[in-house]
Amino acid sequence: MPIRPVDRVIAANQQLEGEGFPIRRPFPTPALMDFDPFLMLDEVGPVDYPPGRALGAPDHPHRGFETVSYVLSGEKLHEDSTGKTQLLRPGDVQWMTAGAGIVHSELPSPAFKAAGGRAHSFQIWVNLPKARKYAEPGYQHLPGDATPVAEQDGGRISVRVIAGAAFGVEAAIGTATPVWLQDWRLAPGAEAELPVPEDFNAAAYVFEGEARFGPDRASAGVGDFVVFGAGDRIVMRGGAGGGRFLLLAGAPLAEPVARYGPFVMNTEAELHAAFDDYRSGRMGVIARS
Repeated sequence: MPIRPVDRVIAANQQLEGEGFPIRRPFPTPALMDFDPFLMLDEVGPVDYPPGRALGAPDHPHRGFETVSYVLSGEKLHEDSTGKTQLLRPGDVQWMTAGAGIVHSELPSPAFKAAGGRAHSFQIWVNLPKARKYAEPGYQHLPGDATPVAEQDGGRISVRVIAGAAFGVEAAIGTATPVWLQDWRLAPGAEAELPVPEDFNAAAYVFEGEARFGPDRASAGVGDFVVFGAGDRIVMRGGAGGGRFLLLAGAPLAEPVARYGPFVMNTEAELHAAFDDYRSGRMGVIARS
């Protein structure tokens, strides 16, 4: 198989979410509604908050998929209806399985809100297969200093392997289906080639600098989502000032998707049941003293 070409480059939409924080969202948008098995990619910020003004996402439910929070700067306090609380610091990852249903919140930590500062993170939704839509809710927490890192070319190529594998380095996070999520840094002119299974969908989202992709070295800058075509490997090159991007890849589920707001199921009837269960309190509430 050939090197994967760049099929299309999509510029992320800019909008507000949660309590009013800014995001860039390359999908779902009118330009790209789905990227199986991924459901959504939000770059949250970067935004600089004065003391006492930081915003987040208050209590809200999910069912039928997984949410991935990856913090670049700032702090998030996760609380949920299973009684769990987790502070997420820079570099940390939380891979949460909503499964049968969970209510959670992601708000600035009290210390970060009081002091203010830069907030920058990612929120990624990964679909669950029909057989696991009603899995027990829970999450995996990966501290930043425990994330495996692969390096090549004397450190000019660096990969934080959140999920999947790169250059022989395996992730510490387990996933419900074959999914890769990686944070790549390429120095100016540094070039890498990564084998990727032929049956995976694959894309890259640039959030710092510039990078070039594919046999034609198509350029992509901040906020660009690069969708790759068919092939068994990806070629990437750092732009003039270097580049940083998320690499997303995974085996498509190829199942029916019924989604509305915080719920992603296979049928409309399952969606209605999810709303009924949430409104009746069967997904629980976050208990706070």
